[in-house]
Parts: sequence; structure tokens; C-alpha cells
Amino acid sequence: MSSRASRDPTALNATVVTSQKVREGRADEYQRWQDRVNRAAGEFKGFVGAEVFPPVAGEVNEWVAIFRFSAMDYLTAWLNSDRRQELLDEAHGLFESPPTQEVLQGGTPAQPAQEAVTAVISHEVRPGCEAGFVNWQQKTLKEQEKAPGFMGSELFEPVAGVQDNWVVVFRFESRAYLDDWLTSDVRSKLLEEGSKYFTSYDVRKVGSSFSGWFSFDHGTDRSAPPNWKQAMSVLLALYPTVMVLNLTVGYGLEKLGIREYIGLFLSNVLSVSALTWLLMPTVNRALAFWLVPARARTRRVQVTGVAVMLLCYVVSIGVFGLITGQIW
Repeated sequence: MSSRASRDPTALNATVVTSQKVREGRADEYQRWQDRVNRAAGEFKGFVGAEVFPPVAGEVNEWVAIFRFSAMDYLTAWLNSDRRQELLDEAHGLFESPPTQEVLQGGTPAQPAQEAVTAVISHEVRPGCEAGFVNWQQKTLKEQEKAPGFMGSELFEPVAGVQDNWVVVFRFESRAYLDDWLTSDVRSKLLEEGSKYFTSYDVRKVGSSFSGWFSFDHGTDRSAPPNWKQAMSVLLALYPTVMVLNLTVGYGLEKLGIREYIGLFLSNVLSVSALTWLLMPTVNRALAFWLVPARARTRRVQVTGVAVMLLCYVVSIGVFGLITGQIW
């Protein structure tokens, strides 16, 4: 939603993640109110940006709003301001229960990941168990790295006088992958083990990657796949797309007497559409073990990925050679 440049970009970032259960039938009213809140926050010193995420499909009517300021002092000035309190009083009756929030200090903005989904988990850690909790989180992260679709996580410590809970934010490539992890036997065992370190925890799912608000730099490489991998992946999807269109749409347009340059334009529209919304997402998911830098860490994975790509090329060429009757 609204976004402005930070007035103090060199300071340590501070973020508040607010979860709000909006009453049924009042979503439009809530969004208008939230827009006013965003504009009000933007008038405060140190404001970096704000964004609102609608409920995840199948979940309760829970909206998530996040605000980032360039320093904790700026964020707390906004949170404790009379202006914000006036807006909260104004919204009385919009929510089923009081909003919950986590204040996070640190975190480096990163590029967004399309179609990713984020989980925000707040833990109330037992006094004196902080070190054990951190070790348990590190063990959990190692198991998460093995889970399909895992893209990374960040752990945030409590902020004295502002935020008592420990918060972990992690991201998966899709809602299905996130749900698989949250309901997995591995995580159930980890939760049982970790229960000696915390008294309670709260999970919120957000149908977004937080648009680059967090770097998720633990357990993942923030870089994109190398250019040569991207090129190989595009070729894998592009070649059969062009061949199929040439043999079907191209032939039909030629029969209809459509001029070649117009036919080529129409074919390009279809091929780009197929690549963008169908084929490339499929290729990216199928080859995630090789394309996602965080997963392709061993020579074996690298070699396997290249071998799979070359095999797919050979199969594609062979199939279209048979179809066109030109195979040798």
C-alpha cells in the first residue's frame, strides 16, 4: 500500500506486525480505516513503509498490517502517539477481538518472491530458557531446510520495554508447502521438544512473501538462480511451446490467410502467456531442487539438475521429430 523513503536510512530497522480479526461484513470499512492509519503513520519521522495483507484463503477473517520505521525510537513514537490511539478508538467495533502485534528490531529488506506465503510465529519463552530456545530454533531451522518449498527464516529477539515475545518469520514457496510443514510429524516432534522452553506460541499465516520486508537470510541464499540456469529453464519451456503453436495455431492462421507478421505477433502473445502463467511456474516448481540457490549446495545436485535438463531437451527434440516425420 503506501510507501515512502526513510528519513534516516542508516539506522537499524524496526517493524511492527499487527494481526486484526475483522468482523464479518465490515472488510470495506476496515480497509478505509487502515488507509487512514497508513497515511497517519507516514507523517511520522523515520517512516519507511506500510503494507496490508488480506486473510489467507480458508482462514479466519484475519488481516495483517506491517509498518517499518528506520529505528526503534521512531516506531515506538508512532505506537505510543495520541494520533494512533485516536485511530484505534475510532475503529472500536471493527474487530472481533483486540489486535495483536509483534515488534521486530532489525531485518534487511529483500526482493519479493512471487506466490510465496509467510508464517509469523510468536513464542512466550520461559525465563532463563532463552539459550535453550535459540538452540532449539537452530535445530528446527535445519529440519525446515529439508522441507519442500522452504525459502528461509528470520528470528527476532524481544525488544526491551516494547516486545516480550520471541518471533520467528519464515517463508515457503506456496501455501501447500507451508501447511505440509506446519502439520508434519517432524514439526510435531520439534514442538513437543521445544515446549520446555516456551509456555505458548501463536501462528499467523500471510498469503504473501511480505513483499521484501524481510530478508529471510537464515537457511536460504537471497540471490536468484544464475543466469545460465534461468536461460536453460526458459529454453526448456520455450521450445515445446513454440513448436506446438507452429503446428497448431500457426498452421491455422496460415490457412486463414493471416499475414505472416500478424500471425507471428499472435503466436508470440500466446507463447508469452503460456510461459508466464503456466509453463514457467511449473518448470520452476519441478526444478526447485536445482534452481533455488539454497538447495543446490552440492555438486551432486548441480550435476543432477543439468542432466535432467539435457534429458528433457533430447526427449523434446525426439518427440517433435517424430511428430513432424523428420527424425533421422
